[in-house]
Amino acid sequence: MLLDGEAWQAKFRDFGSEAWRLETMPAYNVPQEEDEIRAFLAGERINPHTHSNGYTEDLKRVRGEGKSKGRVHIVTRPLSTYLQYEFMYYRPHVWAGEDIRIMDVTEGDNPLAGVQDFWMFDKKEVVLMHYKTDGTQTGREVYEGDVTPYLRYQRIALAESVPFEEYVKGLDV
Repeated sequence: MLLDGEAWQAKFRDFGSEAWRLETMPAYNVPQEEDEIRAFLAGERINPHTHSNGYTEDLKRVRGEGKSKGRVHIVTRPLSTYLQYEFMYYRPHVWAGEDIRIMDVTEGDNPLAGVQDFWMFDKKEVVLMHYKTDGTQTGREVYEGDVTPYLRYQRIALAESVPFEEYVKGLDV
């Protein structure tokens, strides 16, 4: 089943305890971010201590309801411009309650090579995220099979990653 619009938004509103994502790409081509990326390239930065938007407010709601939201992003150095931009937002997201972790595979094998991006809700439903090689999303699809492999991917990602704040210590991001 392809997922869009209200059905997609409902996944984030209605999950019971956990929404978790694996991000595998060095860049995502998101039209809504184009102006922000241009500003970032021009040297503008957000203040992570004061930054607030709908996403950070939703993270606070999720945490207040006793739920969790997290992700692991697989990266290689040097970080792409997109990742540098995205990392700028990760700090306020972490402070608002998201468990963001980084798996840096620059100097080793990627134990999740070939695994595509996905969201998993309550460890029982997986939504596959489809992208072109340039990071343009082409669709989302509810996975109809056994979620056991995705639970294993999550365990590997969590075991092989470090918390975002630990990863960026000493980095200029």
